[in-house]
Amino acid sequence: MKRVLAVVAAVFLIAATAPSAHAVDQGKGYPGFCKDATGVTVVVDFQQLGGTTIVRCNPQTTRGTGLDALKGAGFQIAGVQRWGESFVCRVENRPSAAENVPITGRGDYREPCVDTPPAQAYWSYWHASNNCAWDYSQWGVKNRDFIPGGFEGWSFSLNATTQNNPVPRVSAVRPGTESQPCVPREEAKPVTGDPGERQQRPPSGNGQQADGPQPTTGAGEVPGPSSAALPPPKPRPSASERPKAQDPSLNVAFTGGENAEDVNAVIDRESGAAGWAPWAAGAAVLALCVAGFLMARRRKRAQGVR
Repeated sequence: MKRVLAVVAAVFLIAATAPSAHAVDQGKGYPGFCKDATGVTVVVDFQQLGGTTIVRCNPQTTRGTGLDALKGAGFQIAGVQRWGESFVCRVENRPSAAENVPITGRGDYREPCVDTPPAQAYWSYWHASNNCAWDYSQWGVKNRDFIPGGFEGWSFSLNATTQNNPVPRVSAVRPGTESQPCVPREEAKPVTGDPGERQQRPPSGNGQQADGPQPTTGAGEVPGPSSAALPPPKPRPSASERPKAQDPSLNVAFTGGENAEDVNAVIDRESGAAGWAPWAAGAAVLALCVAGFLMARRRKRAQGVR
């Protein structure tokens, strides 16, 4: 009987004290811009999906990919079944599987994250050196390294084209560095289209590479039959033509995600799960334990009668 009571107590203790996840993992990175040039600032702009824009820092001092930057800043993401996390489908559960995404001509579209999302509704991937304008990524989220002291941007593109994909509405400018010049870092391209392959080290000399058509289409995309649906990145201007970031005073309001609704709670609610589920499970275990105890007691009594 003591053993039964111990099991029941453990079940209810787990149900009562199970920790709740945050909308962003507060154990990774910290809210707001990076304080120095060693980390990377990550901007997530939900654009027409609604909700606040989130800015967080991944203070990582070692080399890392765009995916490392996003997850290291504490963002919760989901890839697609076909490509995994090589293609970011959801950020902070947006767009969720239960929400209608108003694609032109398909107002009831819902994103299943099975294959590459449609070109009319996907997370576009951007990057920038400090004090420089945002660049649409020429490479996938696993194919390129983040820029130390720079910015990674994720902006939801809805019913847009190559010419008007919306850039993140937070300038790539660390506070206190507004007077510094834009010094863009030219990126070396991956050797192949393998989503797991990282960039080569920057070439020697002036570190620049020729502009022009690129073999992949960015936005975390992997080459494949379905990837042609997404718009290709815009040709990058040369370093001398690269504009500075927009005036930070034009930034939209943003947070570090501290007050955003819990992602797991949203998923539970949309899937029909309820907060009483752990208690129901505990009650079921209790009922089984009591039934087992009563059955064992009856057996002992029956044996004693004999």
